[in-house]
Amino acid sequence: MAQLKVRQVRSTIGRKQNQRDTLRSLGLKRLNDVVVKEDRPEIRGMIATVSHLVAVEEVD
Repeated sequence: MAQLKVRQVRSTIGRKQNQRDTLRSLGLKRLNDVVVKEDRPEIRGMIATVSHLVAVEEVD
C-alpha cells in the first residue's frame, strides 16, 4: 500500500481549534515536522482539512 509523507509547512498560530486538533492527530507538533502515514481515506480527509498548512508527497 502506498504511503504519504506529510510535512507541516505553516504555523497553527491563529488557526481554528479543529485544524490544530487535526494536525495533532496526524502526529505533527511543530513546524517542519514530518510523518509517514498509510494512504487511507481517513488520512486523506484529515489532510484535506489542513491542506493549506501541510505539504504532501507519495512515498513507495
